[in-house]
Amino acid sequence: MGYRLSKIYTRKGDKGTTGMADGSRLSKDSLQMHTIGDVDELNSMLGLVIHKCQPGEVRENMISIQHDLFNLGGQLAMPEYEKINQQRIDWLENTLNAMNEQLEPLEEFILPGGAEASCFCHMARTICRRTERTLVSLNSHITIREELLAYINRLSDWLFVAARILNKLESIDEVYWQSDRFNK
Repeated sequence: MGYRLSKIYTRKGDKGTTGMADGSRLSKDSLQMHTIGDVDELNSMLGLVIHKCQPGEVRENMISIQHDLFNLGGQLAMPEYEKINQQRIDWLENTLNAMNEQLEPLEEFILPGGAEASCFCHMARTICRRTERTLVSLNSHITIREELLAYINRLSDWLFVAARILNKLESIDEVYWQSDRFNK
């Protein structure tokens, strides 16, 4: 394979458009580009979580998710590029279930926080939720494959459980939400 990015700037986007894989140009403020940008932001935040994680299975799974997110962004730019499929959703569910089995069942909501990696993982989760909202909006304008919506929906759950695991690995207790904390 040759060099695909031999020149980083092209000046073609100076007027507010960006090139798509099919050669067309799209406004940089289009809903499609907002969605692709949200996926990119989520992927970048996962890079930060990975940097803060201890080596191990959770970290390696996050790297796999980064590759999936790059593929998901590719599918938004090139609908014929189909990499996120039911097999990737099943993998996400299986790894989520394996992590969840290591945790105590929740009886209350927890507050985001704890270990530094867990805090960043919660940030990734909220970015994932925003990405899902943007994907849903985009789906009302152009057809998005159902697998993309399912993957992002499952990923936010995965990130929630991963944040809990990261706290457990650091031996940091979760803080439970107390609805009546200030009513005493």
